[in-house]
Amino acid sequence: MPPCLLALESSCDETAVAICTLDGGLIASRIASQIEIHRQYGGVVPEVASRNHILHVRPLVEQVLADAGKKLGDMAAFAATSGPGLVSSLLIGTSMAKALAIAENKPFLAVNHMEGHLLSPFMNENGPVRPCVALIVSGGHTMLVRVQDVGRYELLGRTRDDAAGEAFDKVAKMLGLPYPGGPEIDQLAQRGDPSAFTFPRSFLDGSSLEFSFSGLKTAVLYELPKIDVKNEQTLADVCASVQAAIIEVLVEKLVLAAKRSRETLVTVSGGVSCNCGLREALSARCAKAGLQLLLARPDLCTDNAGMIAFAAVQRFNTGHTSPLEADVDPNLSLVS
Repeated sequence: MPPCLLALESSCDETAVAICTLDGGLIASRIASQIEIHRQYGGVVPEVASRNHILHVRPLVEQVLADAGKKLGDMAAFAATSGPGLVSSLLIGTSMAKALAIAENKPFLAVNHMEGHLLSPFMNENGPVRPCVALIVSGGHTMLVRVQDVGRYELLGRTRDDAAGEAFDKVAKMLGLPYPGGPEIDQLAQRGDPSAFTFPRSFLDGSSLEFSFSGLKTAVLYELPKIDVKNEQTLADVCASVQAAIIEVLVEKLVLAAKRSRETLVTVSGGVSCNCGLREALSARCAKAGLQLLLARPDLCTDNAGMIAFAAVQRFNTGHTSPLEADVDPNLSLVS
């Protein structure tokens, strides 16, 4: 029976477990979502998240092993997200992975959550990992990274304030939409006019590869007293206009970064890359620019252990492992 790798992801409010073969094939993956629990608070409560990780982590490991038809002894190594994220959440997944590694006398790998996102577009039939310019766009991060090989990354640009996903969620909260707000805005935007309101596109002019979305959030705040968001069409128009502003910045900066780096392959991952409007705009713009586009599969865009297992396999196959004393780091950087 070919050896596999089991990985856990618990960086925020999703408890996830997955198993990959050592050639990177994902054979089992499960997620225990806490969205409904945190929705009543309008956002993630760290203490509540960590308590629910404790409840879900062991049953998920058992379920994923059963799904894959594997035993713990079939694993060549165990991995877990070590950062960035919420400390109290990260500790649950890493503690479980370390315990399994000790029990089975197998190696442990600490994985950067952002590297999981970064490499996720290459999973399944899209491998192997190869040079590209990558856009990671999620609730907590928005960054452009040049990938030369596994572990060889160059940061090209990042947000100076709010991440794109954070901007979506904060605007949604202003509009009275349920948490998480990004999917709500995406759905409403499909019925709205993206030119109804003119919202700022920060750093779009010039050569900067940096991002900023705080000005957009402020512009929406100032616009709200002038309009009636209880009107369904007006609400849809606001959502469409906000989404158009965010998408234009993301797409144009990705194309600029690719041209500047002289790369013909671009990849996009992270929770915000599930956005329908963004995926459509990326496909059209990259085709026009003559760029090959790889989008992470929707079920691999949000927090999941499949991407963590895949990233761990890439590292493990190059001989990399982590000491059991390795600590979690809530501010872990992808590029040192």
